[in-house]
Amino acid sequence: MSGSAHMPKASPRIEYRMQAPDASLGEDVLFAVEFGLDQSPVPPRRARVGLKPLTGAGLIEVWHATGPISAGFDGPIRFTHDPDYLAGAIELDEREFGGMERAAAIAYRAIMSFQSRSQHPHILRMWNYLDAINEGGGDAERYRVFCTGRKSGFGSDLATQFPAATAIGRRDATGRLQVYWLAGRAPAQPLENPRQMSAFQYPRRYGPSAPMFSRAVQLPPGLLLISGTASIVGHATQHVGDVQRQLDEIFSNIDSLLQRARQNDASLPATFSHGTLIKAYVRHASDASLVDRALTARLPPGTPYLVLEGDVCRSDLLVELDCQHAAG
Repeated sequence: MSGSAHMPKASPRIEYRMQAPDASLGEDVLFAVEFGLDQSPVPPRRARVGLKPLTGAGLIEVWHATGPISAGFDGPIRFTHDPDYLAGAIELDEREFGGMERAAAIAYRAIMSFQSRSQHPHILRMWNYLDAINEGGGDAERYRVFCTGRKSGFGSDLATQFPAATAIGRRDATGRLQVYWLAGRAPAQPLENPRQMSAFQYPRRYGPSAPMFSRAVQLPPGLLLISGTASIVGHATQHVGDVQRQLDEIFSNIDSLLQRARQNDASLPATFSHGTLIKAYVRHASDASLVDRALTARLPPGTPYLVLEGDVCRSDLLVELDCQHAAG
């Protein structure tokens, strides 16, 4: 993908705020993400993910623009951009493409083609949502099939300079593969976690195609975008069946990434702050109260967060956290 000498005047500002789903977005908003089971049409500059909020119902994730915005379509991709950043989204019905592998390959080929022609060519952060992510046995598990399709669609352009990413299972049986992403005119710095094997180096036991993402990416000035993080040390799941211990392991993994990132940018807080946004995905709704207690104990008072009911990429993982961590 092509390079760029452009340096953004600011890192993207992202917030959670309470807003009615049908309320209009301001002209300073690049993109917004809603969560819930509403099946109504999605307004412009938004994505809606069919995960039930267990905490934070009514919160939307808002990506603020750094300047004037423009929006458009490129085949199945809809996008909006400002001078520094671009938000893109694609949704495909896998049933129209013969299944998940081909749908994922086609979606990612479209993304890569679009990005290669974009003024914002560098993919920074991606989110993937699909039905029944753990359905199927062995290499036929739908997450493994998705990873094979994603690898095919990515091709060889990225080498090991992968974006941060999340993949979570919905339960709405719509057959939709949803991918949305943040891209920029300048690249981010990928970060790996000393406590974990890089996902793109996972051994064959986890499927024919390793997951292609970085553990985090760092954007100057003062923003760290952490991939979906679970109770994995090295490449192995830890604390099977124990959601509290899995959550503690996740916090250790995130703390490790925060310390790694602060070696590059000391403006980042060493611990969770008002600039920390958390989305927690829990497999069982009955675990939401435990996750609530853990997050309120670590986040400053009044900091909003989301707990969503969804399935994590491995069937033995009970909880996963997305984390965006900003200075100031």
